[in-house]
Amino acid sequence: MKRMALGIVAGCMALALGDSAAASDLTASQIIEKSVAARGGMEAWRKIQTMVWLGHIETEHATTERLPFVLQMKRPDMTRFDIKANNQLSVRIFDGTHGWTINSVPMKRPVVQPYTAVELHAAHDEDGIDGPLMDYQARHLAVKLEGVDHVEGHKAYRLTITFPSGASRHEWIDAKTFLEIKSDRESRNAFGMTGTVLVFYRNYQTIDGVKLPYVIESGSETSKKRDRMVIDRILINPRLDDQAFTKPDLPVTTPRSMLRMITPPSPAGAVPDRKP
Repeated sequence: MKRMALGIVAGCMALALGDSAAASDLTASQIIEKSVAARGGMEAWRKIQTMVWLGHIETEHATTERLPFVLQMKRPDMTRFDIKANNQLSVRIFDGTHGWTINSVPMKRPVVQPYTAVELHAAHDEDGIDGPLMDYQARHLAVKLEGVDHVEGHKAYRLTITFPSGASRHEWIDAKTFLEIKSDRESRNAFGMTGTVLVFYRNYQTIDGVKLPYVIESGSETSKKRDRMVIDRILINPRLDDQAFTKPDLPVTTPRSMLRMITPPSPAGAVPDRKP
């Protein structure tokens, strides 16, 4: 009787934890190959030299529920993230080697600060335009298949990615669509405390032959509340000046075109344009 009871408990625990110990019928390299194909293929992604996301962030961690943002990306590793809240503009810039944060408050001189060592390491490990698995060998990433889990009702392959910096994270690839549906990564708050952030990728759409998630949710593994990054529009291969990714000279000025992009439409209930 005791052995039967232990068996029932073990079975319940297996259901709760998911099929993480199950053997996979595919290798890590085969899963990655199928994932690259599902996202549009290497050739289509290599044609993309620049990309811009325009959208808003829905959060309960700010006084404004919807924070307009613009994310600019340019090969090989340049990024710029502008987010606006309550007439204040926050900017994060990475030129591939160095990074800066800018906080612009009305009636005050903008403050430009270099990335901390932690921020710089994280920036070097960022996915860039392609994501972590595209051409991973050329980027000297080590990928290992750890098992098979269930993520929100989906069977998913759990991969561990180790970066040249030594940092690592998990990526879950849907076993049916072979699209990335979840990832986790270590984060560090202002007090130096570390934790795990869970990221979920939703609402994939095809644009110019490649698939991208238009909703990205993130939050700590200990909290049920998540922030939502909602992409209203994606631009493929727009012209981006390298100057946008360099350390700005004070005073910081934001082009009017950029301000228009990060200002949401005024009519209530306006439907976002999802076309490029």
